[in-house]
Amino acid sequence: MHIEPGVVNGAKIGLSYLTGAAAIAIGIKHLIQRMFNDTSVLVTTVKCLITTIFVFSFFEVLPQYPLGVSEVHFIFGATLFLFFGAGATAFGLVAGLSLQGLLLAPSDLPQLYINISTLLFPLFAVSYISKKIIPVNTVYTDLKYRHVISLTGVYQGGIILWVAFWCFYGQGFSQETFYNVGVFSLAYSTVIGIECLLDVGLLSTLKRYKKRSLPSVFNQRLISVKD
Repeated sequence: MHIEPGVVNGAKIGLSYLTGAAAIAIGIKHLIQRMFNDTSVLVTTVKCLITTIFVFSFFEVLPQYPLGVSEVHFIFGATLFLFFGAGATAFGLVAGLSLQGLLLAPSDLPQLYINISTLLFPLFAVSYISKKIIPVNTVYTDLKYRHVISLTGVYQGGIILWVAFWCFYGQGFSQETFYNVGVFSLAYSTVIGIECLLDVGLLSTLKRYKKRSLPSVFNQRLISVKD
């Protein structure tokens, strides 16, 4: 989902500063709300550090496939959301992406806010959709397959839509752009199936966990709901 240099140029890249800043602001709001509700500053800091390490590892350790206007990465946004919540996941996505650019891929920095928008807005959509489709008294280990598929589809599908938006915005509606977006979309769709399998496997494993609480760095709703 890294937009390649040159896809969005000149004054057009200014829009990404607005969308990226808005996404960061919403992420901070999620983080502060969670911290005030039931998480200490220390626990929140640890959660953010963990998600940052995960995201950085996703970018640098897992396979990646350049496909014209972007790259196919395994970014398990819905998984991180289920285990750590929207705020900590948003922080990890921004921090991990920024570190990757600063330390290993400085050519990606001009597109940083484009990529931040592409990663964060689908995450917020997942947070919103989860409240609509998952009953309030349902723990995440009891999620149905349709719930997992829906959350994963919303996140990865959102990434595809944002990549398509930036490509058409930057390059126009040419035959080449349609082709590049189509190839990327088909290839990236495979990530949906992989993340669904990962989520189902992790939640099934966690369901065998007999204790009624988890370490505080994890989302407690994984195995319990508040009375």
